[in-house]
Amino acid sequence: MALTATIYNFETELSDVDRGVYETFSLRMARHPSETLDYMATRLLAYCLEYTEGIAFTDGVSSTSDEPAILVRDLTGRITAWIEIGLPSWERLHRGHKLAGRAAVYTHRGITQVLGELNGHGIHRAGDIPIVELDRAFVTTFAESLDRRSALSLSVTEGQLYVDVGDRHLESHLVTHRLTP
Repeated sequence: MALTATIYNFETELSDVDRGVYETFSLRMARHPSETLDYMATRLLAYCLEYTEGIAFTDGVSSTSDEPAILVRDLTGRITAWIEIGLPSWERLHRGHKLAGRAAVYTHRGITQVLGELNGHGIHRAGDIPIVELDRAFVTTFAESLDRRSALSLSVTEGQLYVDVGDRHLESHLVTHRLTP
């Protein structure tokens, strides 16, 4: 018998001072049976840190298509941002950046490995792609704090991320790296 996705619901308050984004929204996301809790937590954080009109989760790991974890579309349906999680292939990142005009990677993996896999492959405008490193211990603690129904409060100021989930207060510095052509 095939396993089914687990549905999570988040009531989210976002205050991103760095981008001038202040929103309250309900978020429903599915965790595929093959998806680790840390990967799902990174996907959730990336969604919040990229939050804008037209943002949506794709079918991701449960899809047979070659889509990223998160896409942003404008009102015409055109893809305007391609958001990858973890360690995407350089080919997919190249294609997505050309298609959307903007791409980003959020990772909880070792940054040396991620940069080593992506640098030097001729990715379209590689230097324009932010690679956001999330502290692995922070992501794990955040992931372990999530219930299937959770209230989240996220604040970003001067590259510092503050998260309240349940009765836990977590914080981490967001480190952004750039690729080399």
